[in-house]
Amino acid sequence: MPEYKSKLHQTVSTTATDYWNDSCSIEELTYAIENGAVGATTNPTIVHNVLKKEMHLWKDRIYQIIDENPTWSEVEITWELIEEMAVRGAGLLKPAYDQYKGKKGRLSIQTNPQFYRNPKAIAEHAIHFNTLAPNIQVKAPVTKAGIAAIEEATYQGVSINATVNFTVPQALAVAEAVERGLNRRTAEGKSIEEMSPVCTIMIGRTDDWMKAVSKREGYDVDPAVMDWAGIACLKRAYGIFKEKGYRTRLLGAAYRHLGHWSELIGGDIVLTIPYEWQVKINASDIEVKERMDNPVDPAIINEMLTKIPDFRRAYEPNGMTIDEFDGYGATVRTLRGFIASYHDLQGVIRDFMIPNPDIKPA
Repeated sequence: MPEYKSKLHQTVSTTATDYWNDSCSIEELTYAIENGAVGATTNPTIVHNVLKKEMHLWKDRIYQIIDENPTWSEVEITWELIEEMAVRGAGLLKPAYDQYKGKKGRLSIQTNPQFYRNPKAIAEHAIHFNTLAPNIQVKAPVTKAGIAAIEEATYQGVSINATVNFTVPQALAVAEAVERGLNRRTAEGKSIEEMSPVCTIMIGRTDDWMKAVSKREGYDVDPAVMDWAGIACLKRAYGIFKEKGYRTRLLGAAYRHLGHWSELIGGDIVLTIPYEWQVKINASDIEVKERMDNPVDPAIINEMLTKIPDFRRAYEPNGMTIDEFDGYGATVRTLRGFIASYHDLQGVIRDFMIPNPDIKPA
């Protein structure tokens, strides 16, 4: 029997499943790469948390950016920092990008969450990010505007990572938008050889929403049943993606328990895993074996379909129209969180630019 460095290393070495680090932290990404990770991802919340953990790596550079750009506002300084953090992380992944000829080894950077209603702004931001490094992946939200932007950005050669996505109908809309974008490129003789679109389903946030809406509405549902909501949605979407032959790869994110790893092993998908969950996985006694094709217990599916209307909207391929994406509870919650984190990050930069005079300097 070959020896593996860790559970995650065994996962990626023996199955079709890849994993990414759910952070652009240099320390965390280094650990992940050592354990077989071939990608990483960021969002405003992640960047804010990374900055708090690794301020010693960025403090001097923040002051330097401010000094070099005397007319820039905190918004411009913030985006310069976000881009530089992404490029630094992308550098660590470049060997994997070269090895797999663009299909792996990418760092995902998220478009401005405030643009979620503006397809032109999302697409333009994505196209700009695509110039930062050869191995950049760009996250765009699965809102009504985001679907249009995903098609356009794909047509422009951007490898998309669809985010703010929790449901089967959202995932299918992403896959169709990417197909349209890829087909437009090939019709004009443009290469798609090294493009690697992915579609995230934030399975933990799907679970969170089922619990939140059940509590709000007084639904009598076993919380343990709702821990399967995101897994059920991803597995159903996966089957449809395989059947349709979509060129977008699914990605599971937003970990809440170890089943979000173990139940998806073996799928030709990506698992984006936060550092603390990587450590838990590697320390666990769960056997690494393929479970992706194991169906979720029909009784669990039936209980949620019967008792939680929002699960039906999430699980059924025609559960929502594109026009309904923006109002879905998990979408609203996540957009609010990302926008708040974006403003919190600007607040950190503001304190560098105009320190609070009531606080004694460090």
